[in-house]
Amino acid sequence: MITRRTLLAAAPALGAAPAFAQGAWPANPIKGIVPFAPGSATDTVARLFADGMRESLGQAIVVENRAGANGLIGAEAVARAAPDGYTLMFGTNSTNAAAAALNRRVPFDPDRAFAPISTLCSVPLIVAVRNDSPFRTLADLIAAAKARPEGLTYASTSASQRVATEMLASMAEVKLLYVPYRSSPNAVQDLIAGRVDLFVADQAVILPQIGQGLRALAVTTKERSAQLPDTPTVAEAGNLPNYELFAWFVLVAPAGTPAPVIARLNQAVRAAAGQANLRERLGSTLGMAVRTSSPEEAQAFIVSETIKWTNAIRAAGIEPE
Repeated sequence: MITRRTLLAAAPALGAAPAFAQGAWPANPIKGIVPFAPGSATDTVARLFADGMRESLGQAIVVENRAGANGLIGAEAVARAAPDGYTLMFGTNSTNAAAAALNRRVPFDPDRAFAPISTLCSVPLIVAVRNDSPFRTLADLIAAAKARPEGLTYASTSASQRVATEMLASMAEVKLLYVPYRSSPNAVQDLIAGRVDLFVADQAVILPQIGQGLRALAVTTKERSAQLPDTPTVAEAGNLPNYELFAWFVLVAPAGTPAPVIARLNQAVRAAAGQANLRERLGSTLGMAVRTSSPEEAQAFIVSETIKWTNAIRAAGIEPE
């Protein structure tokens, strides 16, 4: 089993590069890579924080989507970028905690490739079906899946979505058929059209479609969502008391980025998080909990979450691909 000691030993030292000239950075716009498609929850978080950080930095953070391979394409680009503070990644549990457990080959060392700047926010996932689905409750869906092993299909565009679904299936002792998608908006479209049976995705992705084309069966956190107070938790609806999972977002730079740059970016993240419009959009509208941190706290959080996600993946019986 993966341990905290193992990961802490492998973690890169923050600010290991030579001192950076004070006041000289940033002299140019900064590239903020999102390793998922436009319209994803990560994309929404990235664009709001990028806009919010501009005033503090005096330069724009230009968001660039590099989707594919469960986030590994974008993550690799950042891992191989120059550690000069001009390339950042808006990462997630998929790229920064679950990658090594889900993939036989990761084109970078997840434990050493990045210098954490700050955690950003977290969000529940929603178990969703189309409005006219025959499954009115999660118990209905589980019963149908038991009657028809691998007869029900689920969409997934990221590690968090796949792990959340497979963990549910494993605990409920059912088998579902995995259908990979490149983007959450495409998965939502196919769910509404009836091409797949369910989609477990970030609340930020599902919430705008509730009552339009989708129905929420359950939320993946221990507590109910403030935005969907009548929707039970998976633990409640599926009689699975040990079930809990949530997605999170973090800002990282390539390992070796100078400590003064990391500190300046951390200050900008905290300033952005204090803006009323960002907190309103992420919190009240999309149901995310805004949670900033120091770089050291972000590193410790990633280490602990890597252990949790690795163990969850193994418990769910997901084989590396």
